[in-house]
Amino acid sequence: MKRWFLVVLVILNMVFVSCITNKDLVYLQDKGVNGSDTLSIKELSKPYRVQVNDILSINVKALDPELVSIFNPVESGNGSSQGGLYFSGFTVDLHGNIEFPILGKINVLGFTIDEIKDKVESELLKQYFKESAEIFVTVKLSGLKYTTVGEIGAGVHILYQDRVNIIEALANAGDISQTGDRKDILVIRQYPNGQKIHHIDLTDIKAMQSPFYYIQPNDIILVKPLKRKAIGAGQTAIQNLTTIASILSVLVSTYFLTKNL
Repeated sequence: MKRWFLVVLVILNMVFVSCITNKDLVYLQDKGVNGSDTLSIKELSKPYRVQVNDILSINVKALDPELVSIFNPVESGNGSSQGGLYFSGFTVDLHGNIEFPILGKINVLGFTIDEIKDKVESELLKQYFKESAEIFVTVKLSGLKYTTVGEIGAGVHILYQDRVNIIEALANAGDISQTGDRKDILVIRQYPNGQKIHHIDLTDIKAMQSPFYYIQPNDIILVKPLKRKAIGAGQTAIQNLTTIASILSVLVSTYFLTKNL
């Protein structure tokens, strides 16, 4: 009798320990503040600094459109698409330069979008235009490209936004599966001296204060599987009970077969 009691305890423990709980699935949980307190979230998002192989869309406007036509060679409906910008945009070469009409090479490596805008505008006024031309320069990245792998829809994604947080990026990729580890998301980020791996816990509301909460172009988001999946456990208590019942059924059948031999 005691043996059967121990078996039941072990089975119940396996059912409730191995199933996936709400704490594993819910994003941005309040883990350290009382419900009556006001939680102040400060977003930490540094301006993106341009890297090698980035593609920039640069547009120059003026009172007289003909004066700036040479700087805007493409005026088509496909000009704003990723494919169009690959051919008509300004690609940052291995030395960190772009080749701009009339002005020649301009170094943009490590500069923010606003700094590049000011730099191009300053060079145009210095070499080509007068103040009376009233030129206006806009600079944008050719979409925010990132990659997702692991327990999520794998692929390369492009969003045409200036700022994208990691939850928006995951949602765009189809969201993390139930067997994905939300407590330790890996963000592989590009830097001038190479790649670095950063960790972020998306089940904790403090993730919004992380410098990696907002993704950057060329980020790789890697979602690891939960240990429960690695050991073959079910996602819910019902699935675990079904698995355990199947195992017990096989064991009982084997016992009686060997006993009758």
